Amino acid sequence: MFFNDIHIRIRFVILVMIIAFLLIIGKVFYIQVFSYNKLSKITEDLWSRKMTINAPRGDIVDRNGKVLATSIVTTTIYVVPNQIEDKESVSKDISSILNCDYDDVYKYVSKHSSMEIIRKGMDLDSETADKIDALGYDGVYLVVDSKRYYPYGEILSHIIGFVGSDNQGLSGLELTYDEYLTGTNGELKYYSDGKGNKLEIPDSYVAPTKGMTLELTLDIELVLSVNNELQNAMDKYNSESALSIVMVPKTGEILAIGSKPSFDPDNYQAYSEEIINRNLPIWMTYEPGSTFKIITLASTVEEKTVDLFKDTYTDTGSVTIDGSTLHCWKHGGHGTQTYLQVVENSCNPGFVSLGNKLGTEKLMNYIKKFGFGSKTGIDLNGEGNGILFKEENMGPVELATTAFGQGISVTPIQQITAVSAAINGGYLNTPYVVSSIIDDSSKSIVYQNKKKIKHQVISEESSATVRFALESVVANGTGRNAYIENYRVGGKTGTAQKVSNGKYMTGNYILSFIGFLPADDPEVVVYVAVNNPKGVTQYGGTVSAPIARSILMSSIEILNIKEKSGGMLKEYSYLDSKYLIVPDVIGMSKRDATKELKEFKVKYSGSGDKVIYMSPAAGSFQSVETTITLMLN
Repeated sequence: MFFNDIHIRIRFVILVMIIAFLLIIGKVFYIQVFSYNKLSKITEDLWSRKMTINAPRGDIVDRNGKVLATSIVTTTIYVVPNQIEDKESVSKDISSILNCDYDDVYKYVSKHSSMEIIRKGMDLDSETADKIDALGYDGVYLVVDSKRYYPYGEILSHIIGFVGSDNQGLSGLELTYDEYLTGTNGELKYYSDGKGNKLEIPDSYVAPTKGMTLELTLDIELVLSVNNELQNAMDKYNSESALSIVMVPKTGEILAIGSKPSFDPDNYQAYSEEIINRNLPIWMTYEPGSTFKIITLASTVEEKTVDLFKDTYTDTGSVTIDGSTLHCWKHGGHGTQTYLQVVENSCNPGFVSLGNKLGTEKLMNYIKKFGFGSKTGIDLNGEGNGILFKEENMGPVELATTAFGQGISVTPIQQITAVSAAINGGYLNTPYVVSSIIDDSSKSIVYQNKKKIKHQVISEESSATVRFALESVVANGTGRNAYIENYRVGGKTGTAQKVSNGKYMTGNYILSFIGFLPADDPEVVVYVAVNNPKGVTQYGGTVSAPIARSILMSSIEILNIKEKSGGMLKEYSYLDSKYLIVPDVIGMSKRDATKELKEFKVKYSGSGDKVIYMSPAAGSFQSVETTITLMLN
């Protein structure tokens, strides 16, 4: 019995040992095979130390690929205090190279931590980084980083925006498209024990991936021209602000946009929130003045309430509506004129007549169809809505003032978008500044913006009539200062009295002009507004029209817009330099050619009696002060 008990016990112990051994083997097998990766990662995490390498943000480029915002390579100093043996020497050498205080550096290299960034050692240039690297100290790491750079400084600062210290977009396109512009961070990983001593394990490096490229509709050359004109206006007139937008009327693409005052995106902390957050071309709201008359004109033409060429209106200088007297800018009025001349002369009482013929319901319906009272949907943040009268609250006076652009409030982007619809065949488009988003790694287009037509407001026939009338304004009316020889320009001036605390301000106006060319088939439309210019007669035709003309001239050169024949000849005043079409005198005798060119100065080259060549060429518009050179056989 006892013997049997011993054998049973031995067998039991052996069995238990075998089971325990199998469990141990199973556990080891499980750890080695199934839990290896997990445990290895845990172990690696205990040993490893990571340095994050910020990914460069994607570039922002103009329509021609010119860089407007990019990331430049910089270097940052990381230190691992436990790996630095001679802390005094390291602090002395680094502080000398960085030209900073020894104690500041020593504070970082003496800390009881796994890793530190020396604040004075951020965003180093390559020369400084090379000097640090040449020291060869253990525990001192140089990590390549990136920093946002805006090559054009203040230009387009409100549009492009800026980033914070963490490379995250804070305003403008940098904010709106942050998810596309932000890349994937990389890392530098080294290994150390619990005391921070470096282990003999090779460092690992994961490269960062750059963000996507944002391609805009803007042309930086045209933007620079706009900026120059706006700065000149600020300097010349001591204006409170100035702004401009250049658009392709057929598509809604923004070619140029700008405003003053602006700010430096690399030093945005030095500016007030008022300057940084107010993108005037899309945010600012004000009474548009006479540029709004284009909307009343387009509505009138579409509804056929008058015949611009036959019907007349007699302007006495003012009109009384429901006890209120509304004045024309010309004392004594313009007398009897066709409605086309009402448009040319920007006659307020004449436009009151047009508003009355339309009526409140129709006029307000067209105003809303042209996009006023709501956001245009431009792909920029901070857009304003503008303010319209509620139709049920509009009486005769409100109808009258609305017809000539007073009593309502609009944004510049609403204004240029609506006028584009009036002249492009009647189609209201959504304006946009982002053309496409490109993934540089795959060279694929992630997003492509295209023309978006909301609806057709007026017919193409009505639009053609509006274009004709506005070309007549520039040739014969208040927009003469925007006239360009050998090109067909249409446009409208605006002089809007500013409002403060519900009352109109004395001698304080926003002067504007909206112009386009070629008038028969517009390729570009320009809007300019100057806020409270000083020391000048405050009329849109005096201040803003010449600015718009300069921008249109730049557009001709930059966009390669061809000359157009068949335009209206300018009606000159005694103050204007007179321009005429140069007649063709090739083949004529010297005497006949001289008689034909009697309005110009003439110079001869060569001998003989027959003209074989002339410069400038026949058919071009030239000032009567121009010398015409004739080559004789």
